[in-house]
Amino acid sequence: MLKRRGFDRNSVSSRHILDSFSHLTKLIKTVATQESALAYESDTQDLPPVTNWTKDWDWLDDQWGANAIDIWNDIRKECPVATTERYGRAFMPVTMEGVAQVAHDTEHFSSIFVNVGRPDAPRRPAPPITSDPPDHHGHRRILLPSFSPKNINQMEDEMRAFCRSLIAELGDANEVDAAEQYTQHIPVHGICKLTGIPEEDADLFRDWIYRNFQLAPRDNAVRIEVMTEMDAYIGQILEDRLADPQDDMLTMITNAEIDGEPVDWDLKRGYIALLIIAGIDTTWSAIGSGIWHFAQNPDQVAKLVAADNSDLLWQTASEEVLRYYAPVTMGRKVIKDTEIAGCPVRAGEQTLVTFPAANHDPAAFENPEEFQIDRARNRHVAFGLGVHRCVGSNLARLEVLVALQEWLRAFPNYSLDPECETSWANGQIRGPRNIPLLLNR
Repeated sequence: MLKRRGFDRNSVSSRHILDSFSHLTKLIKTVATQESALAYESDTQDLPPVTNWTKDWDWLDDQWGANAIDIWNDIRKECPVATTERYGRAFMPVTMEGVAQVAHDTEHFSSIFVNVGRPDAPRRPAPPITSDPPDHHGHRRILLPSFSPKNINQMEDEMRAFCRSLIAELGDANEVDAAEQYTQHIPVHGICKLTGIPEEDADLFRDWIYRNFQLAPRDNAVRIEVMTEMDAYIGQILEDRLADPQDDMLTMITNAEIDGEPVDWDLKRGYIALLIIAGIDTTWSAIGSGIWHFAQNPDQVAKLVAADNSDLLWQTASEEVLRYYAPVTMGRKVIKDTEIAGCPVRAGEQTLVTFPAANHDPAAFENPEEFQIDRARNRHVAFGLGVHRCVGSNLARLEVLVALQEWLRAFPNYSLDPECETSWANGQIRGPRNIPLLLNR
């Protein structure tokens, strides 16, 4: 039987925190509900299925997860920017030109909104991703050294050992769920090792991720609950580091300063929230997409397992996973009237920064519909563009590469289980949430 990895509600790091969630959630929810009462009659939006993706897109629609690439390609044939009124007025550029324009333009587009949701939704700071220049630089400078190539490269052997331990736990099983039993654990382990966040709380992190990305954009009550729980949990961790400093990233953040001044406590909590939310689901989705893809392409698997781990083919294949199945779509708030690819947008409206769609633009990539494990020219934007390019890209690249190498070498003949379906997450982070496989050993 598999050992369960995750959150123990009776653990020392968690038990004393949970009791405070209910009271804090009720308090904050009351205030936020009063503030938004004029805009909406309910905390929750129930919306009909999308029938016109160009004029009424919705990234939480059930069609999105498994079909997003086709959706973006179909929109691009009609126009460079889709619109919707489901979250107030919001836009979705699907070309590299439009996406790059928004990503680089910090004068007209603000990162105070990093996802598209209800206009009345409560938001929390999670710098540097939610900060604009000039403040952004100071916040990014705090986190960047921990994700340097030197620091991340030192983690490779330990990450390989962890992946192999997950594979060993599968025992002699032939039918497995690679998401539940493999991919979702790897980035949790990586971010916890890097930061000092308690890995035994992994299930709690995954619960926050699910509610934050799948439910919160339409449901303010859920958004408030997640924010409140994370604030209480992270606040306690930082308090613990103040009382008992460790040689880890959490202690560094606890004592962080910018230009000789202590960083605000709420912003420190935001740093940790960002590492948990953005550092786990994104890479888990990319690894899962790669495993799902290669399960259907045994010829590509054969070429890869015949190559040494140091062979360039592994690098190009891993980068192609990131291009083709880029999981992350960001958001921006329009703060000055402007245009996106000729489409007028007004201050107060929202837009996606659809990096995955840009990765499938024929104007930017030759034969983008083809998954080429040896693609030579691959300037993908899976990690974003501009000042907000992913601070953790070095760690993500290592985790994707190592996880794929270890899985494909252990199970070179694996395939999708024809009796089961893979389900895909919708919204900001797109990727497979279950991957039923036959290992065919």
